[in-house]
Formats: sequence, structure tokens, C-alpha cells
Amino acid sequence: MSVFSVKFANIGRRAFVISQSRLMSELGSGAGKGGGGGGSIREAGGAFGKMEAAHEEEFFYKKQQEQLRQLKNTLHDEIAHHEKQIKRHQEAIKRHRDRIEDLE
Repeated sequence: MSVFSVKFANIGRRAFVISQSRLMSELGSGAGKGGGGGGSIREAGGAFGKMEAAHEEEFFYKKQQEQLRQLKNTLHDEIAHHEKQIKRHQEAIKRHRDRIEDLE
């Protein structure tokens, strides 16, 4: 498994956890209702609990977007590297063919 697939798997797993937690109940709605256990503000529920849950969701969303951006940039860099290698190999093939023609 490459480094890229591990990063992508981590992104997918986090998205799955977030989507599963949304199915249980509304985040930040108080202890024992899917939003509890995240500190005294979230356990109390109410507007502050919901706001804290929203901030947490936003943090993980931005983190996920940053990881995706980094993955895309890395893949673009790898593509450019391989394209340079292809060009270098094609030039070497042409040189070898020219030498064969010179020998014949």
C-alpha cells in the first residue's frame, strides 16, 4: 500500500465517522445524544453545544480538503516526473536506433 492510498484511506475513514455521527442525532444536543462527551460546553447542549459541534465539523472538513489538495499536488508532481522520464527514455531509444542505422 502506497503512502497516497494510506492518506486517502484516512480521509475516507474520517468522512465515514462524521457521516455516521450525523445519523445518530444532532451534534451538540447534549450528553448521551450523540453530541455529548466532548467537553462541558457540548455536554450542556443548547446553542453553545451546537456551535462547538459545528466548529469541530468545520475543522475536520477543512482538514480533509487540505489533505485532498496535498494528495492532488503530489500526484501532479509524480505525473510530471514520469512524463520527464518517458521523454528521456524516448530520446535514448532514438539515439540507439540512430546508432543501429549507422552500423548498417
